[in-house]
Amino acid sequence: MKLAGMKPIAQLPVDRILGVFCDIDDTLSTDGHLTAAAYAALDALKTAGKLVIPITGRPAGWCDHIARMWPVDAVVGENGAFYFQYDRHARKLIKRFLDDEAVRAANRARLATVRALILEQVPGAGVASDQLYREADLAIDFCEDVPRLPDADIDRIVAIMHESGMTARVSSIHVNGWFGSYDKLGMTRTLMRERFDVELDADKADYVFIGDSPNDAPMFAYFPMSVGVANVADFSARLEASPVFVTGARSGGGFVELVTHLLKGF
Repeated sequence: MKLAGMKPIAQLPVDRILGVFCDIDDTLSTDGHLTAAAYAALDALKTAGKLVIPITGRPAGWCDHIARMWPVDAVVGENGAFYFQYDRHARKLIKRFLDDEAVRAANRARLATVRALILEQVPGAGVASDQLYREADLAIDFCEDVPRLPDADIDRIVAIMHESGMTARVSSIHVNGWFGSYDKLGMTRTLMRERFDVELDADKADYVFIGDSPNDAPMFAYFPMSVGVANVADFSARLEASPVFVTGARSGGGFVELVTHLLKGF
């Protein structure tokens, strides 16, 4: 299945691109694995002097590792709940949460109630294996470590979260829910303003975002240089906004395709 109107990646102009924001699951990774080729592409971007920032729904525990050990400049996690940046000179991990610890602790108690409700009402759904390492949201697994749920069950999970007063977003593997109205885009703009002195509203054409699923829709809508890996078409019925460009390859292969285009065959 294809999404109408998307342009092939070869048409994306590269002369003024200063950096790349990338989703992780099924954009950088492939079938749950970070391939050598995708990691090399990430490193090639950083070596070329491009700003490299993963924008993910994955948890704070993962993002601590990513900020410290990957060739990246920062990371936005849990769909916009925070950003982390590792200051290598000071040997310090900078953590910037949208909500303070007291609010996050209170929300975690509320999330536990919603989690129990979902597991009771949607047989086959599971709590994401990375839930223990989350600070601000609830991740319900619909295909990562459980047999894939039908779309109707995914919709029911979203509905329960909405009925509980939560924001809900569907990724390629999880339904993520949280209390508050933030998203990936809001924290990306905050990160760029606070840590890189960049106002994205004025300079967004200088950056590429690449993603694959419905929780990337705010980024797809915002960035004129937004890219979907080929498997974005799997979510055509759920996307509130489509990317402008699309790769020919799926998942990590599509990420490598973008980097090859940006760096003229790294």
